[in-house]
Amino acid sequence: MAGRGRAWHAPLVGLCVLLTSLTGCRGQSGTDAAKTEVQQVLDRRAAALLRHDEAAYDATGSPAQYGHLRAVPLVSWSYRLTALHRDGTGATADARLRYRIRDYDKAPVTTDRRLTLGRTADGHWYVAADRPARKAGQQLWDEGTVVAARGARSLVLGVGQSGAELRGYARLADRAVPAVSREWGTDWTRRVVLLVPQDLAGMARLLGSPASSYRGIAAVTTGEVGGSGNAPADRVIVNPEAYAILGDVGKQVVLTHETTHVATRAHTDAATPLWLSEGYADWIGYLGTGRTAPQAAPELARAVQEGQVPVHLPADKDFAFSTDAVALARAYESGWLACRMIADRWGEVRLGEFYRAVGTHEKRAGAVEDALKKVLGTTPEEFTTQWQDYVRAQLG
Repeated sequence: MAGRGRAWHAPLVGLCVLLTSLTGCRGQSGTDAAKTEVQQVLDRRAAALLRHDEAAYDATGSPAQYGHLRAVPLVSWSYRLTALHRDGTGATADARLRYRIRDYDKAPVTTDRRLTLGRTADGHWYVAADRPARKAGQQLWDEGTVVAARGARSLVLGVGQSGAELRGYARLADRAVPAVSREWGTDWTRRVVLLVPQDLAGMARLLGSPASSYRGIAAVTTGEVGGSGNAPADRVIVNPEAYAILGDVGKQVVLTHETTHVATRAHTDAATPLWLSEGYADWIGYLGTGRTAPQAAPELARAVQEGQVPVHLPADKDFAFSTDAVALARAYESGWLACRMIADRWGEVRLGEFYRAVGTHEKRAGAVEDALKKVLGTTPEEFTTQWQDYVRAQLG
């Protein structure tokens, strides 16, 4: 309308204000204007959550998530609207959520969300529901109200767990951190985050996989392989059903094992075979427990006593959680004894050097062979033969 004379200017400004929500001014379409308004609601919602302003949060929509998140020590929380789908008076929206946990996350966790939106009688948008996007895993607070327990070196977040139970996890995690540092060194964060859902099904939802994949698995660790040092903290996700049936030693072994994965993450990549990463985690986990080789490797011991000494180190596929439980146990026990042999014959320091040397490679091909030669002065064939002899000696 520019250039048509000053007499039209003031009326058009008023008209623009009146029509903003319908057509958008300054070049915005109705859809663009709606996106802007929804993003503003999400910004206010995030800000209210961070400053613990429950009334302001409730003013932006459903209050349920606020209660679920109240105990989580957040330092940042933000949404970026990526798509808006209008449906009569309401809408659904796709958004990218980014958040960080105070003192633990060096970079935000990023996850996709699907928001259900409504509109008030006077045209204001609000959030009716906030759920994981179709292909995104759940977050812990999607499962219920989060309870937190802080240790000296750990943060435990749980749903459906008592404060006393979570403090028990924190005590064991606090013991695990220095135990790992004594062997691996201190070039890691020396802190650990544990997520404890209510049950196995909750664990599976957090991981976005079927529950059958984790039945009998006490815990798993998620994180950035070959960690850049500027990433969200690894999360140790516990299966409370499998964990509960363990004795005190077993519980400590599990959390020390998973903490080892956190510590070694920056030196673990596609070149690292699972027999090494899992075996090393078990090696540290069992240190100081007094467990003999037959006690720590009962399934492999049974096979050896039946004359079934493995002919090669386990392949990555042997560690699949869907593998037969006995075969899976033998894979873990085989990796543990391989690492234990290195520590016994070449020394504990050399074991750590070997692990790091394998991780300097970007690809699997040649990585183990090169590290065996440079660090241990042996070949894959010689190493395998030595490992078989060691297995016989320890378990026969």
